Amino acid sequence: MKRNISFGGVKVDVLAKYYVNRALNKSWLSEGKNTKEFERLWAREFGYKHSIAVSSGTSACTVALMTLYDFGARRGDNVIVPACTFVATANAVLAAGFIPKFVDIELDTLNINPGLIEQEITSRTVAIMPVHLMGKPCNMDKIMKIAHRHGLKVIEDCCEAHGAKYKDKFVGSIGDMGVFSFYAAHIVCSGEGGMVVTNDDNVADLVRSIKSHGRPFGSVDFNFQRYGLNFKTNDLCSGIGIEGVSNFKKTFNTRKDNLNRLLDMDWPIRRFCYLLKEEKHELVSPHAFPMVFKDGSIEDRNILMSHLKLVGIDCKNLFGSLPTQHKAFEFLGYKLMDFPVSEFVGHHGCHVGCHQFLSDEDIDYISDSLFSFFKRLEPKIKRGR
Repeated sequence: MKRNISFGGVKVDVLAKYYVNRALNKSWLSEGKNTKEFERLWAREFGYKHSIAVSSGTSACTVALMTLYDFGARRGDNVIVPACTFVATANAVLAAGFIPKFVDIELDTLNINPGLIEQEITSRTVAIMPVHLMGKPCNMDKIMKIAHRHGLKVIEDCCEAHGAKYKDKFVGSIGDMGVFSFYAAHIVCSGEGGMVVTNDDNVADLVRSIKSHGRPFGSVDFNFQRYGLNFKTNDLCSGIGIEGVSNFKKTFNTRKDNLNRLLDMDWPIRRFCYLLKEEKHELVSPHAFPMVFKDGSIEDRNILMSHLKLVGIDCKNLFGSLPTQHKAFEFLGYKLMDFPVSEFVGHHGCHVGCHQFLSDEDIDYISDSLFSFFKRLEPKIKRGR
């Protein structure tokens, strides 16, 4: 029987309803007690000194980038980002007043290739913004060494990597700042919302100022000391987020079990696709189940996506190369084949969800649907494709 399997989902249970109703009963919907509690719980769960809630993951990226002006950055300076990532990473760079300098990714990790970063560094480079894509941590040792060598700030985009670890450190605690999103497809969801984390007191005060129009932290006077905007969240979203972080370990483990069940099955898919791999030095966050065709045609990927959608399984592409495969960034002047790995992933990659609301039967349905598709492709191997 055909199922309807979404990429992610939200369920508002008793704890979230309590906090949402608390905000409604007090007639206080902007930032208040719920937001402070959400920040406190997030910081405690992962050991961040400061956690500052904002209105979205995109806002978190933008606010973090805007702190760079207090460290000497100028409008039009460059921030290094991976070419293959969700669009919010690059859009936030532009929104903050900087220019994204794109770097290609590694095919086996889907993350920025550290070996290509230094050739893009100039006198106008002010920061590196690595993205832990699909919940897999970047090679932060190499990235931090490059940043220290050139005096650059590092802002970790952890939007898809809640609870991921790199060498026993939670992502977001390795660079100068980390940013998170609480969109519906992510492990912790607040409807809409984001978080900036840092262990630096000065940076934390800057974030709190910038998210409130550039006022000094704690002030509501019309005293604007720096470029800022309204990035505040609200107590309704924070109330939902409190439940998400309170259930984090259970949710994480359920999603990880779902992901591992998909990865552990011995399918013909392994002959055709690169799959996610967790190394000994890391803990991958179970954001989704990505697949990249090794040497298939673009049609193979598109046919797979159509097949999955036809049987009721939500399936998305893997972003591809923002500067060369998306019209929004044409004005930057990049051309096709500037980022061959990202472009390959854009043509040949897709992913499905592994979220906590999927039943065992749902996981079996996904695996059976994938098995049947790739089983039909096996004759292509025998014909010598």
